[in-house]
Amino acid sequence: MKKYTLQKKPFVVPTTDGKLIEEHHGSVATNNHAISIAHMVAPPGWNEPFQTPEFEEYTYIISGKKQFIIEGETIVLEAGQSIRIEANTRVQYSNPFELPCEYLAICKPAFDFQKAHREEA
Repeated sequence: MKKYTLQKKPFVVPTTDGKLIEEHHGSVATNNHAISIAHMVAPPGWNEPFQTPEFEEYTYIISGKKQFIIEGETIVLEAGQSIRIEANTRVQYSNPFELPCEYLAICKPAFDFQKAHREEA
């Protein structure tokens, strides 16, 4: 029995906002509920509603910039920077900049839309 899982074809999450989400490991891609790892590209002008997820999230910026509003504080990350946001923290993610933002997102436990608790506008 193999002691590894090789991912050659990530699950592409359908979106309506132009954001690319490729889940390499996680609940949908590999039936792993302990952690999710996704490659993402947020287009210029993209944003999500505020949310208070039940999971912690790590973000590593590959290129571009990404804005976070965390408990009322605005933080901008650039290429080569990363952040860890604790579970049950109110946050909004966006890319109000002119260039796309490419990044990796790791959620622990794995991302679950039902546990993201997004606020409706």
